[in-house]
Amino acid sequence: MYTTSQPDPVRLEIFKNLYQFIAEQMGIVLQNTAASVNIKERLDFSCAIFDSSGLLVANAPHIPVHLGSMSESVRSLINDKGDTLKPGNVYLSNNPYNGGTHLPDVTAITPVFPSSPTPYYRTDVPPERLYPTPLFYVASRGHQADIGGITPGSMPPHSTTVEEEGILFDNFLLVEEGNFQETLVRQHLSNHIYPARNPDQNIADFKAQIAANERGVQELGKIISQYGLETVQTYMKFVQDNAEEAVRRAIDVLKDGEFTYEMDSQAQIKVKVTIDRKNRSAIIDFTGTSKQLNSNFNAPKAVTQAAVLYVFRTLVDDNIPLNAGCLNPLEIIIPSGCMLNPTYPAAVVAGNVETSQTIVDALYGALGVMAASAGTMNNFTFGNDRYQYYETICGGSGAGIDFDGTDGVQTHMTNSRLTDPEVLETRYPVLLESFSLRCDSGGKGKHSGGNGVIRRIKFLEPMTANILSGHRFVRPFGLNGGEAGLVGRNWILRANGTQENLDSTATVEMQPGDVFVIETPGGGGFGQADRL
Repeated sequence: MYTTSQPDPVRLEIFKNLYQFIAEQMGIVLQNTAASVNIKERLDFSCAIFDSSGLLVANAPHIPVHLGSMSESVRSLINDKGDTLKPGNVYLSNNPYNGGTHLPDVTAITPVFPSSPTPYYRTDVPPERLYPTPLFYVASRGHQADIGGITPGSMPPHSTTVEEEGILFDNFLLVEEGNFQETLVRQHLSNHIYPARNPDQNIADFKAQIAANERGVQELGKIISQYGLETVQTYMKFVQDNAEEAVRRAIDVLKDGEFTYEMDSQAQIKVKVTIDRKNRSAIIDFTGTSKQLNSNFNAPKAVTQAAVLYVFRTLVDDNIPLNAGCLNPLEIIIPSGCMLNPTYPAAVVAGNVETSQTIVDALYGALGVMAASAGTMNNFTFGNDRYQYYETICGGSGAGIDFDGTDGVQTHMTNSRLTDPEVLETRYPVLLESFSLRCDSGGKGKHSGGNGVIRRIKFLEPMTANILSGHRFVRPFGLNGGEAGLVGRNWILRANGTQENLDSTATVEMQPGDVFVIETPGGGGFGQADRL
C-alpha cells in the first residue's frame, strides 16, 4: 500500500507528464499570441511552473538557460513582494542581479491562489496580509526583440554597464488585480537614457506572456479539481524527489575532474568537480575563474547555476523534467565578484548567451564525457529606429565517447529556431543570400565533431548590425586525442567588392548591397582517429 510519504509509481508518471503538459500548453499560447518574430518564429521563450516556495517543478523543453534560472526570479519576487501578492497580479522581472539572465529576457510571473481567495477580514492582521499565500507560481520568459540600450536589438557587443544594455524591470507590477498597467509600462520603457525602440511590440509580447500564464493557472485549476489540492502539491514534491534521485544515480558513476577553458578575451573558466561517494553528491567549484570583466561577458549567478543544472540533467538517462530536485545533490561554489557571479552594475548581455556555453563545455571537459561544442550562440542583431531583429546561429556540436557531433545545430544553453527565410525577408529589408554547412569545420577523431554553418545576409537599407560571438580565436577543444573544431569567422563583403574582417564582437554600419557573413565554429572530436 502506498502512503503519502511514498509515491505511487503510476501516479508519479501521470503527474510528471501533467506538469510538463501545463508548461507546454503555456508555450503554445505564448507562441500563438506573440507579436515579435523573436518569440513567434524563433521560439526564444520558456514556460514553467513552480511550487509555493518558488522552486521549479516542471518545464516544457524550451531554452535551458532560461529554465535553470527562472526559479531565482520567482524566489526574488517572493522575498521582495511576498506580503503584498494578490490574486490577479502579474509581475515583470529581468534584473540580472535578482534571478534574471540578461535584460532582453523578460519574465512574467503570476502567483496562483486558491480558486476562491477570500480575504481574511480580521482587525489584527495588517492590510497587506489580508490574502492567503499563493499555492503555486507560473512564469514565462521571452526574449524581447528590443528592450532599449545602446544598439538596436539590445545585444550591444561593447557595453560596459548594465544600463547600456536596456531597461531594467525589478518585480514590476504589470497587472494589478486584473488591470493591465499600460501607462506605467510605457513610462518605464521610455524613461531611460537608452529607451526601448518599439514599445508597442514590447507591450504586445508582455500581453502574450500574461495570456500564457493564465493558461497555466487554468490548467492547474483543472488538475486540482480532478485530483484535489493536497495530491497535486504532494506529487510536486515527489516529482522533485524523483529528479533528485535520478541525478544521484548519475553522480554514482562520475569521477573527479577539473578543467580550465580560455575564452577569446583570454578570460578563463576554471571548474573542479569533486564527487562524494558516501553522500552521492558533487561539489562544483569555480574558484580560480577570472575576476569580473570590463566587457559584457560576465554571467549572472543564476546563469551559472542554470548551466550546471543543464549539464547534470543531461547526464540522467531517465525521462524527468528539469526541476529544483536536480540541484539538491549539487553544491555550487561561485566566488563573488568573479565573471560568473558579478556585482552590479557589470554588463552581462553576453554572459547569458556566450559565457553560459563555455561553462557547459568546461564542465563536460572536467567530467570527460564530451568534447566542446561550437561554444557560442553567434548572436546577430541588426536594426534602426524602425526595425529590430535578433537571431542566434547554429554551429557544430561536440563528439562523445560513442557518438559523432551533429552538423548545424543549436547546442546546449540555446534551443531556439532560426527565422524562416520567407518571414525574415518579408518582415525586414534584407535578403538571405545563402545558408549552408561549413564543410570540414568539425574536429576529426574516432568520433568527429559536427560542422558549423555559413550564413550570408544582404542588406537592402542602411542599418546598424552587431555580432556577439566566441571561438573566433580559441578552437573548441577535442577530448581523448580528438581534434579541436575550427574557429568561426565574421566578415563583411561590401557592395564595392572590398572585404572587412571583424573580431568576435563588432558593431558596423551596413549599406544597401553589403553582405554580412558569419561562419560558425565546428565541434571538437572525441578519441584518436584510426590511422590506415
